[in-house]
Amino acid sequence: SESLVVCDVAEDLVEKLRKFRFRKETNNAAIIMKIDKDKQLVVLDEEHEGISPDELKDELPERQPRYPSCAAGVCAYSYKYQHDDGRVSYPLCFIFSSPVGCKPEQQMMYAGSKNKLVQTAELTKVFEIRNTEDLTEEWLREKLGFFH
Repeated sequence: SESLVVCDVAEDLVEKLRKFRFRKETNNAAIIMKIDKDKQLVVLDEEHEGISPDELKDELPERQPRYPSCAAGVCAYSYKYQHDDGRVSYPLCFIFSSPVGCKPEQQMMYAGSKNKLVQTAELTKVFEIRNTEDLTEEWLREKLGFFH
């Protein structure tokens, strides 16, 4: 059986995620990451400002697992969350997209690196989607509702 590969997180990405976590802007934003298979490193893929959950899903590949971390392979997402009582917060969400039909070795590499990335970026709101079409504002609000 194949061993689980855990990729390191690129230093510049670690710094970008740290700054993203403490950003002052009040719009939605995303950092989308991918794995550089040759270097076995999680690296920055794309950055987006003012991006809605519906727009974000269009940026995630259908067949290549990514981490969306919006604070972005994976995504970090900073989301303007309007609470039912009128309060506004800006939770930093880690969205791991592993679409059905991905190559098993690719899925294993992303799965093995997910926890390392979550720890490195100190993310607490970690969500996983198998179908990028599931990534909607309603889905995200429902997921975040468990934290409040």
